[in-house]
Amino acid sequence: MLEGKAMIQETDMPVKMQLQAMSCASEALDLFDVLDCKSMAAYIKKEFDLRYGPGWQCVVGSNFGCFFTHKKGTFIYFCLETLYFLIFKGVAA
Repeated sequence: MLEGKAMIQETDMPVKMQLQAMSCASEALDLFDVLDCKSMAAYIKKEFDLRYGPGWQCVVGSNFGCFFTHKKGTFIYFCLETLYFLIFKGVAA
């Protein structure tokens, strides 16, 4: 668990939530094959929905692009081992 140090690229999350995001990502890496990014993303999304309420989104992979709008204080983008993790709560329309 958290064998490699997570490198935060960008965030506006409170520190406690950042730590939860990195811990959740580490758990997902322990539970799923490193190539099963979809299952890892689903696991992290469900954990955040349970802990912080519905509406969370998660992208996991080594090569992706994205463009999105997020609720202030709910965004983190970090690298752990060979994968990048993007977690955010979408803005209600």
